[in-house]
Amino acid sequence: MARRPVTIVTGGSRGIGAATCVRLAAAGHDLVLGYAKDDAAAEATAARVREAGARCVTVRGDTSQECGVERLFDIAGAELGTVTGLVNNAGVTGPLGRLADATTDDLRRVVEVNLLGYLLCCRRAARDMSEAGGGYGGVIVNVSSAAATLGSPGEYVHYAATKAAVDTLTVGLAKELGPDGIRVNAVAPGIVETDMHAAMGDPDRPARAAAGIPLGRPGQPEEIAGAIAWLLSPEASYTTGTVLRVAGGR
Repeated sequence: MARRPVTIVTGGSRGIGAATCVRLAAAGHDLVLGYAKDDAAAEATAARVREAGARCVTVRGDTSQECGVERLFDIAGAELGTVTGLVNNAGVTGPLGRLADATTDDLRRVVEVNLLGYLLCCRRAARDMSEAGGGYGGVIVNVSSAAATLGSPGEYVHYAATKAAVDTLTVGLAKELGPDGIRVNAVAPGIVETDMHAAMGDPDRPARAAAGIPLGRPGQPEEIAGAIAWLLSPEASYTTGTVLRVAGGR
């Protein structure tokens, strides 16, 4: 009997993360759903994953802290077995606005979650997945953003900067980990209808942005999840070091 993939999804309680968990469950993955604070949302997503026939463990924690990342992977290994997949999705933007008006605390938090958190998760995944270290190999998918190349002036250039760093991390780490049996790719969504926009203070942003998107609409979380699931699948077995843009043409 083939071994089921064991995949960690950070920021898995809502939006793109939740859609990814459900999509991967349908594709035969067992899931570890990492989340920051919303217990009810995490359990609701976990219930959908289990309905699809997959095992699911929820782990509350902060991926910008080393202890939170180590605990996440330790629980994954203890409950489900050796990790073979990581979706680095947890992220924050801070309030919309010009860089000149941003607080130092907001800047620090965006860098710590969006970049340091990804680095910590990738480091632990590399250690656990490496074939040379006794792992089964695996796949890392980093959730980047179209903001990495657009810059997002007047909105959140600091967030865009962290996502550009994620793209560089993806390319470099793919080259570093290829010999260890680990593929590393990224998905760069455009504007997607999630509650992230309300959290940053502009719930109507997706509808307002539609006029500037060649396909004429914002994306849906399920559309991003489909790209992530493909990169994790055997169908993408020769794809590594790629940043797949899923942004409606932006």
